[in-house]
Amino acid sequence: MRRGIAALVAMIMTASLAACGGSTSATKNQSDASTAVLTVWADDTRYTQIQELAKDFTASSGIKVNVVQKSESNMDQEFITQVPTGKGPDVTVMAHDKLGSLVSNGVVAPVDLGENKDKFSEAAIAGVTYDGQTYGVPYSVESVALVRNNKLTTATPKTFDEMISAGKSAGVKYPFIVQMGDKGDPYHFYAFQTSFGAPVFKQGKDGSYTNQLALGGQNGQNYANWLRTQGKAGIFNPSITSDIAKEAFLNGQSPYIVTGPWNVTDFRKANMDITILPIPSAGGQPARPFVGVQMFYQSSKTKNPVLVAKFFEFLQTKAAQAKLQKLGGRVPAMKEVAKEVTDPDIKAFAQVAGEGVPMPAIPEMGYVWDYWGTTEVDIANGSQAPQAAWNAMIKNIESKFKK
Repeated sequence: MRRGIAALVAMIMTASLAACGGSTSATKNQSDASTAVLTVWADDTRYTQIQELAKDFTASSGIKVNVVQKSESNMDQEFITQVPTGKGPDVTVMAHDKLGSLVSNGVVAPVDLGENKDKFSEAAIAGVTYDGQTYGVPYSVESVALVRNNKLTTATPKTFDEMISAGKSAGVKYPFIVQMGDKGDPYHFYAFQTSFGAPVFKQGKDGSYTNQLALGGQNGQNYANWLRTQGKAGIFNPSITSDIAKEAFLNGQSPYIVTGPWNVTDFRKANMDITILPIPSAGGQPARPFVGVQMFYQSSKTKNPVLVAKFFEFLQTKAAQAKLQKLGGRVPAMKEVAKEVTDPDIKAFAQVAGEGVPMPAIPEMGYVWDYWGTTEVDIANGSQAPQAAWNAMIKNIESKFKK
């Protein structure tokens, strides 16, 4: 990567000198670079973290960075809309599951990691790779896990039923809590679904996802029926948003919660004694959560390719990756940084993620989320019959694929 950047800079400088014949052009080129500003989009959960990282980059390179806060809910669509107009950022930070859509819309450019590729975990590289090309710099690998409040229980459940039983014995409001919301949350529920043998898409022999849905059949029906059972029992509730679930756990109203490493910092600030555990199986098979890779993408329309290259070179250093881990508390994508993490909770999350499956990054995934989430809600609250709702969901999703 460094050799590539050096060569690119050299070519630009040589071309400038050849065209203008003297140091005046070189001076102008350097002046333009020093006044240029790199624009980075980050969602509300990462905005302050990227701001802090940008300070280090500016201090080492002299390049100014403008970090713009965006909403996580529609950041990818805004990026797709704005990049072709020239109003988008030079760089954006998002999870890898958006990659297929961004590539198909032509708004991100390939990024050659070169010799640095081996510095990152296999899961991280798999996440930033699409059709054989890498499209960004990874910095964390993460999944949800089961977090236990040790003050309320010390039981380590292997099955969902064992967890509910232990949770009820704690004598608090919720035996277990997980966010759902009125739109559903298939991401947080996915480990339960895979334990029924109903993954969202079929995978090829190399592990890559096809666009064939795999959540139908008897296994999918069994999962749908189970959702309704848990809804009737009051375990799953669309009124439980992410904020409500988090507050309930913080307030000692539930001994267990399914959540990610992004909430651990607040649990610690509250002086909670917690343990990170694998998600228990509900359907008899291993519960495998989605694994997400957080990454920096390069806009295909950036007007500052040299500055982006310098920023990406910086992102691939141990210092930058360690800073991101410290700021965000996530599992590092860089192997060397991951080895030096001593935090037992982060290590435990890494172990759970190691048993998970990568979120599909194919464009078809964009058609799945809305139908999937709302169907889970309708089944849980009883507004639709489980099997009919699940079959209708599959039909609706497949019809979108054909358009």
